[in-house]
Amino acid sequence: MSQDFERFDMKREPVRTRWFLRPLTWALSAPDVWKHHARFRRINTEGLKPPYVLLCNHNAFLDFKVATLATFPHRANYVVAIDGFIGREELLRQVGCICKRKFTNDLTLIRQLRQVVKNGDIAMIYPEARYSLCGTTAVLPASLGKLCKLLKVPVVTLICHGHHVNSPFWNLHDRGVKPTEAELTQIFSAEELEQATADEVNEKILELFQYDDFAWQKERGIRTPYKGRAEGLQKVLYQCPHCRTEFRMASKGTELICESCGKRWRMTELGELEAEDGETEFSHIPDWYEWERANVRAEVEAGTYSSGELEVHVDTLPNAKKFIRLGSGTLVHDRNGFTVRGIDADGDPFEMIKPVPSLYSCHIEYEYLGKFGDCVDLNTLEDTWYIYPHGRDFAVTKMALATEELYYAHRRAIGRPCKPGLA
Repeated sequence: MSQDFERFDMKREPVRTRWFLRPLTWALSAPDVWKHHARFRRINTEGLKPPYVLLCNHNAFLDFKVATLATFPHRANYVVAIDGFIGREELLRQVGCICKRKFTNDLTLIRQLRQVVKNGDIAMIYPEARYSLCGTTAVLPASLGKLCKLLKVPVVTLICHGHHVNSPFWNLHDRGVKPTEAELTQIFSAEELEQATADEVNEKILELFQYDDFAWQKERGIRTPYKGRAEGLQKVLYQCPHCRTEFRMASKGTELICESCGKRWRMTELGELEAEDGETEFSHIPDWYEWERANVRAEVEAGTYSSGELEVHVDTLPNAKKFIRLGSGTLVHDRNGFTVRGIDADGDPFEMIKPVPSLYSCHIEYEYLGKFGDCVDLNTLEDTWYIYPHGRDFAVTKMALATEELYYAHRRAIGRPCKPGLA
């Protein structure tokens, strides 16, 4: 485009939460936390006070509200993706939010986090960088250990349970799950952190970040009678385990349906799947998801993985005012990574290429904002593109899985394999 967009000021110093806004953040968070009868457990936190790093798992917007109550009345600065700032940039800055474009190596963020702990506040980070797709741990960056060592303050985790089964990423309807649970755990004091290696820090973080919301639900016998509880699940479970056809799964009410072979599964109130006829291939939703991952891994290892060339339209988010339609074009995701090319409204070409080594994972959205469809979110340090494929012969979930498996394969090929759970 001939227009030169105003860019979000990523380098602006983080604001310490204004004193008069702290009670407001509590008041806006408390009703939902109380509604779900959240139970807090504090582990090894006696004498804990800011500054410290708080690493939180990420399943739903309720995560932020629980974190606000868990840390109140102390000041915290939250790392938030740029789309969270749309239409409310100044307010979010004033409550302490720091902007980040997802899955980019941003040295400015490190400087800002150092300023946060220097101010004596809490640096709150969601290292999975996206909502979990099926209520289990997403891959964590291996740089976490080095970051914690650099900040030289206690390391604390906040792991929430029940937020995915209450409001899953693939269907955000609040199912009224209660009680939910959360554990606030100090895993390293400043003195212990100094003695630990970055690898030891990573190992401990990964240990604490093991969670499975559907297993948690079953263990506690928590029922979700919501009659549309399976709707949207085909976004995650895009491949039929009976006939192995991709991209022809559908859902209605409590049912998951393969439109190719006709097989149906019912999602129970305990979050399990039951085949209406024949074998129940996977009763546990994360097991189905991991089966899909294994199939993608086989394609990657065979060198056959490719999305094909998909027609797309692209929206850009150079600042936090609003999305701007960049234009139409094509997306290819294969062993070379992501390649997006198109023509904008002025007839000028645009292009974004993300080679495999540059992305250990990617951010996706389902039916973004309830009306825009499924998309892949790709970022540079200065821009964010939301890329919407057309048609139905694709699944952004498969692209997300393939992004990770391509990266793992690349690391194995260069003799530097990733440790399980880290990238």
